[in-house]
Amino acid sequence: MKIAERASLVIFSFFLLCNSSLAQRASYKIGYYEPDHPYIQYMGRVDFSDPKLPRFWQPGVSVTVRVKGHRCDFIVNDEELWGKNHNYLELVVDGEATRLQTKAKRDTISVAGLSEGTHTITLVKNTEANIGWLELVGIKCHELLAPDPKPKRKIEFIGNSITCGTGSDQTVVPCGKGVWQDQHNAYLSYGAITARKLKAQYHLSAVSGIGLMRSCCNMEVIMPQVFDKISMRNNAVPWNVEKYQPDVLTVCLGQNDGIQDSAAFCDSYIAFIKKLREYYPKADIICLTSPMADASLAAFMKKTLTVVIEKVNRSGDKKVSNYFFSRQYSSGCDYHPGLEEHKQIADELTAFIRKKMKW
Repeated sequence: MKIAERASLVIFSFFLLCNSSLAQRASYKIGYYEPDHPYIQYMGRVDFSDPKLPRFWQPGVSVTVRVKGHRCDFIVNDEELWGKNHNYLELVVDGEATRLQTKAKRDTISVAGLSEGTHTITLVKNTEANIGWLELVGIKCHELLAPDPKPKRKIEFIGNSITCGTGSDQTVVPCGKGVWQDQHNAYLSYGAITARKLKAQYHLSAVSGIGLMRSCCNMEVIMPQVFDKISMRNNAVPWNVEKYQPDVLTVCLGQNDGIQDSAAFCDSYIAFIKKLREYYPKADIICLTSPMADASLAAFMKKTLTVVIEKVNRSGDKKVSNYFFSRQYSSGCDYHPGLEEHKQIADELTAFIRKKMKW
């Protein structure tokens, strides 16, 4: 299995072993399917204002198709934010994942050389909102089939750069080289891995640098302001929370806030939980310490989250709990968790959720 050389039109090809003859392959006709076809399956916050060009910003948003035939093409638009940003994607063919990057405002991402039979192909946005949006233009394949049903379980992961998968992936470009998004990988972030382990759908409601009370890096918004948006970093395009009601909601904030006044931090956290409860009346909410927190921040978060949970539980909401990660994870770029550490974070969180939810 390998990636073909990129042609001048920036066509990526993902080759699998093929059992059919070349003559049989040539006999297939390629059909074109628009993005609003009912057999095209989306996961994540997507803006369907234009159903012929659905647009998405958030990391981890995915498009899945089930096809028959030896070839399938995804045609996508990239915002090319600032005239230079290009999104990374994960192409997952029958469970085998390959990392790609767009190269132009419109790209055709081709999966060729497929064997006879049916295949499930997923395209995942690996980079986050401030790298720019992607749009699905259409699907070209021999035959588009009804997709397998989505998992019944649903999880939503609220967080910052850690939850986005920022700084985790050095397989293409090492830390300190290239540009910031070169190390982004939402598909292999702890939330995405946890969801797959638990056979659940997932949303990554995360923005790098964001906080509960204060954000870093001159960011003017905080999570309570942008949580109900499709483009969270831009605080734009309202999201209808009724479209996705998670069974489990994790909150991983505080890294960018740093150590604050304890009372003020607790009050802000409780207010946010109350707002989340309005959005999600039935969800189990789990408040997490930051996986990359140093000893002093971890101690602060354990202390304040303990108070938060006690107060919320006493107020009558018993479906709110906390989980404290066992150690600091910081082997990636800029002290973020690396890919192997995201697996370890996911192992911790998966075990906790499985026991709590009896999954």
